[in-house]
Amino acid sequence: MEDYNKIIESLGVHFRKAKNIKIIQPITIENYYDVENTLIRVNSGEIRYGKEKHSVKPGAYLFIPGGKNVSVTYGSGPTISLSNDDFISKREQYFESLNAFNIEDDGSESFSYISFEAKVFDSVNFYSSLDIPPFVISNSDKIDQLSATILTENGSNLPGKERIIKLTTDALVVEIFRYILINQLFLEQLATNVTYFKDPRLIDIFSYIKKHLDGDLSNKQLASVANVSEDYVGQYFKMLTSINPQDYIEYQRMERAVNLLRTSKKSIREIGRDVGYKDTAYFCRRFKMMFGIPAGKMRRRESLMNI
Repeated sequence: MEDYNKIIESLGVHFRKAKNIKIIQPITIENYYDVENTLIRVNSGEIRYGKEKHSVKPGAYLFIPGGKNVSVTYGSGPTISLSNDDFISKREQYFESLNAFNIEDDGSESFSYISFEAKVFDSVNFYSSLDIPPFVISNSDKIDQLSATILTENGSNLPGKERIIKLTTDALVVEIFRYILINQLFLEQLATNVTYFKDPRLIDIFSYIKKHLDGDLSNKQLASVANVSEDYVGQYFKMLTSINPQDYIEYQRMERAVNLLRTSKKSIREIGRDVGYKDTAYFCRRFKMMFGIPAGKMRRRESLMNI
């Protein structure tokens, strides 16, 4: 438990967005993907996820860790299946944003979602690093209370709302992790993956990568940071994290690119250079391969999500 406390204390938590959504037309997004963690509450109707189409009933939550690609069906009855790419262009046909948390019962299906970042040492996505799959949360009064507070505050204009949202999101991250521990979920993943946060050399590598995404991140450079041989650094990194360092670096670069698309007006070319890609065409190919949509459509998606 002491190890968990240290990890939780190291977390950098950032609220990103929250919305209440009315489902106009049931839809299946075949390859839903986001770099941030998403907590989805079913208010009415049904949500299904994964290849097995696991059901999430009203009052329960679907938690999708950042970086996980999953099929998600919104609404019951016959659905239309779309790729994430196609959905972005047609979102208004299927979803309508609602302002109030207390959604009126007019017979429609609806859900609410909260999106947030939780990174160990502000570098590594906590939940995805543990290799936790999407899962259902049910019968949690604390998560109900915290989610309701975030959604209500986010829709208000009261002074101090950003502060309350920040503190409540911190508490929400902890309660989700407590839910996993109390219900003894994913014990094998936790036992295997939580240990690498103890290695100071690996933490040095994580920190260096975060600060130098636009620079030289070859294995030779990483070896000098960790004070190990160039031949060994790839093996060392993969042994502790189950991923090779260059794949991890690409994910971090693309995650930074998504954040820039969401928060800046920089061109695609500028963003590619900012995250270490001199060749814009190559950056765009890799971006679409990872997220299933072009970089330009990711920016359009964010503008639609804020409608």
